[in-house]
Amino acid sequence: MSDVHSDQLLSEVAALPQLPGVYRYFDAAGAVLYVGKARNLKKRVANYFQKSHGGTRIGHMISKIVRMETTVVRSEAEALLLENNLIKTLKPRYNILFRDDKSYPYLKIAAHAFPRLAYYRGATDRKHRFFGPYPSAWAVKESIQLLQKVFKLRTCEDTVYANRTRPCLLYQIKRCSAPCVGHIGPEAYAQDVASAEAFLMGDTQAVLSKLEQRMTTHAEKLEFEQAAELRNQMSAISRVLHQQSIEIASDKDVDILAVKVQGGKACVNLAMVRGGRHLGDRAYFPVHVEDAAQIHEGELDGESAVADPIEVQVLEAFIAQHYIDVPVPATLVLGQPVGRELVEAISQQAGVRITAVFQPREQRRHWLEMAQTNADLQLARLLAEEGSQQARTRAMADALELAPDDLDSFRVECFDISHTAGEATQASCVVFEHHAMQNREYRRYNIEGITPGDDYAAMRQVLHRRYAKLAEAMASETDAPTPGDADGAGSDAPPATRAARMPDLVLVDGGKGQVSMAREVFSELGLPLSLIVGVEKGEGRKVGLEELVFADGREKVYLGKDSAALMLVAQIRDEAHRFAITGMRAKRAKVRVGGSQLEDIPGIGPKRRARLLQRFGGIRGVAAASVEDIASVEGIASDLAEEIYRALH
Repeated sequence: MSDVHSDQLLSEVAALPQLPGVYRYFDAAGAVLYVGKARNLKKRVANYFQKSHGGTRIGHMISKIVRMETTVVRSEAEALLLENNLIKTLKPRYNILFRDDKSYPYLKIAAHAFPRLAYYRGATDRKHRFFGPYPSAWAVKESIQLLQKVFKLRTCEDTVYANRTRPCLLYQIKRCSAPCVGHIGPEAYAQDVASAEAFLMGDTQAVLSKLEQRMTTHAEKLEFEQAAELRNQMSAISRVLHQQSIEIASDKDVDILAVKVQGGKACVNLAMVRGGRHLGDRAYFPVHVEDAAQIHEGELDGESAVADPIEVQVLEAFIAQHYIDVPVPATLVLGQPVGRELVEAISQQAGVRITAVFQPREQRRHWLEMAQTNADLQLARLLAEEGSQQARTRAMADALELAPDDLDSFRVECFDISHTAGEATQASCVVFEHHAMQNREYRRYNIEGITPGDDYAAMRQVLHRRYAKLAEAMASETDAPTPGDADGAGSDAPPATRAARMPDLVLVDGGKGQVSMAREVFSELGLPLSLIVGVEKGEGRKVGLEELVFADGREKVYLGKDSAALMLVAQIRDEAHRFAITGMRAKRAKVRVGGSQLEDIPGIGPKRRARLLQRFGGIRGVAAASVEDIASVEGIASDLAEEIYRALH
């Protein structure tokens, strides 16, 4: 194995210290292959290079290594935390990786003389009170509705609250105590807020005791109406406790983690208990599971340690990566036993003592069983969906007589032209890869310098803009020496050049005319014509009657309305059309109305915008006006008039 590595790399390996640390492997393109931790850096890393690993995954990875970086740390706990921080940041090819999820939502009690309940997502601060995180937006909204029913706290925005002259509907249906019009005083409202906070933290017994004391006090003063309100609150809390099976003495904050691995895929199901209430769960699906498992097994070869089961590896990866950004509760209930050093590292990072429970009893066991069942169901659903998606992709490749090397990386780019009577012409390009639409790679192209309404010229322009530089890069790579040659570009080639590649299929929305235009462009650029396929609408332009037109001279193909291949082609074509239409409409609205042009100018609000448009009859009239004319409009000073003139010219 050492024959394929440079002397410099091997000397760096030999010079490593026998200390704990983290190592990173890089390929010739500078991409991170793998991040690992070790109790003894020298022993662990040398194990990769001192023996042949054959044609295994670890052997394939090692053959790509051209550079290495290491970081020495003080302890295994530091190594573990640094390893997973780097995995999450660098996204290596051969590590178990949990992709970044959207931030978790919180329930917010906003600071105010009469605080309001609100749904919140984002960074928290100390000004307001935040409760959570919650597994879903639905869980937050359900909690808000519960607090409205029990404690009648307001949910309206401060601007609405400040301008109320009479109670809103929520007061009428007993979901708010109407502090906006003085139906409840600051002291009583503050007591309700304190009770709501205690309830959210799981102190239900304390809440019930305080409510009972207040009810008794009102009853002794013969204030029976107020006492009845408090009695109703206590009844509502009791119903909630009964309905949600909340035990007053049970755990307050717990995360329950179950894992399922099958068919090379994995699912970690996270269920959350906050304040003693089970809030629901969320499923996570890591990538690179099979690769990482074989790498982990191979890196221990020659050491006395035994590789952990894949379920333990997945669960440990999730815990280490997930709790980097998310607050960790005091108790973790786990479906697999994880290493003690991992729990200690998470505790050290969080600054609180964390207890990990394996093989739990009673209520915790019930929670774990529910989480495990959900993990099983979610993974089964994923495998079924991926199976059907792969089948659609294969059906399309077979129908078009294509033989991709890797079906998972089969890439389709589809183009569509959209305009209204030649106005605001735009072309769209949508991308299908990994058996799904990749909306982050969608692009729009403003088409200029053509005869209005000339769709053929628009298609010619967008295809040339899309593929000209890529064709040049491919030609230069063909003429250049190989990366291993002394004079070759190798890893010094620009990242964009290395990353770019031609799609396996180029779809154009149109028949012979558009295909002919695409054929001309590809002929000029020296690209293969077999990639181009046109989607021609059938008789009556009905969906399901489309025919496929080939640029390389093959006969048209009608797939049939029940064909899985046609359904996928139609889906991609329709997505390109939708993306083009939305872009064209936005551009056309800006050209015709100009509202966004004016409102983007500092100092121009709705009133000044309306005055300008009314005076000059539209945005074109404003653009044609002089600075003096603009300044003559009520509310427009001379300096603002100059700013408007500059913005529109």
